[in-house]
Amino acid sequence: MTTVIDLTTDRRAQRHPEKAGRAETPVLRKPEWIRVKAPTSREYANTRAIVREHNLHTVCEEAACPNIGECWSHRHATMMIMGDTCTRACAFCNVKTGLPGMLDREEPANVARAVQKLGLKHVVITSVDRDDLPDGGARHFADTINAIRAVSPGTTVEVLTPDFLRKPGAIEVVAAARPDVFNHNLETVPRLYLRVRPGARYYASLRLLERVKEIDPTGFTKSGLMVGLGESREEIMQVMDDLRTAGVDFLTIGQYLQPTRRHAELVRFWTPDEFRSLETIARAKGFLMVSASPLTRSSYHADTDFAALKAARQGLA
Repeated sequence: MTTVIDLTTDRRAQRHPEKAGRAETPVLRKPEWIRVKAPTSREYANTRAIVREHNLHTVCEEAACPNIGECWSHRHATMMIMGDTCTRACAFCNVKTGLPGMLDREEPANVARAVQKLGLKHVVITSVDRDDLPDGGARHFADTINAIRAVSPGTTVEVLTPDFLRKPGAIEVVAAARPDVFNHNLETVPRLYLRVRPGARYYASLRLLERVKEIDPTGFTKSGLMVGLGESREEIMQVMDDLRTAGVDFLTIGQYLQPTRRHAELVRFWTPDEFRSLETIARAKGFLMVSASPLTRSSYHADTDFAALKAARQGLA
């Protein structure tokens, strides 16, 4: 199902017009372990300047990532291609929703130049959902991967893609560009999909990850979950089993943080001890790499995690 957004004149300024009529829910006070410092470093400002210079968007800003200060201080920005407006209306997400504009054909080259200027050895490329495009933006992903490799052949590329729902051949187009890591997040447990991720389908996302591994068995696949939306520990373990059946190598688990009172309700904060327990379980189930902590996000420490992922596979060889 694709959510249609009503963009009449009096609603254009709203970031989330589809949530305007929703009832507000309480916002829980953040515990000490989830708080971060505001970004102030010179390198943070330099990273922001490079992003602006190349007319790019980042998921770090658009999704209000709590780790932006730390990551940008190390010049690690996650590029968000195909604009800043998403055709979906996921209940958890802070990215703007609405009717996106035309693709910027210069964007792949601009991303590549920014990656080169930032000196990145590993870069994560994600995007908004583009249900309006015949291929969901798959060719744009492939063009971006190829552009990065043309100017920075030593940079490894990780993609975090949409589900390309009902876009035949889209997965194959991105996979054919051979990203070093192909990530697609399941986000939550199946029971919560209609409330949290209504435009997506759990088993379609799971099949995407399985299909990528079929195309390139030697490539790395990755997926992520949020907790705090009302899921149970048992449901999370079942998702782990589903991901392992699909051959997924790397699992990330992080705490959901409610962007506004009209987004999906935050039911509770999971404790650091609970995250450590989930990591132990996931590793026992056979994932090569697991990152589970309150502040874990898909691209958080992606460069060092990729090195650890390769080392883990080599250790099994």
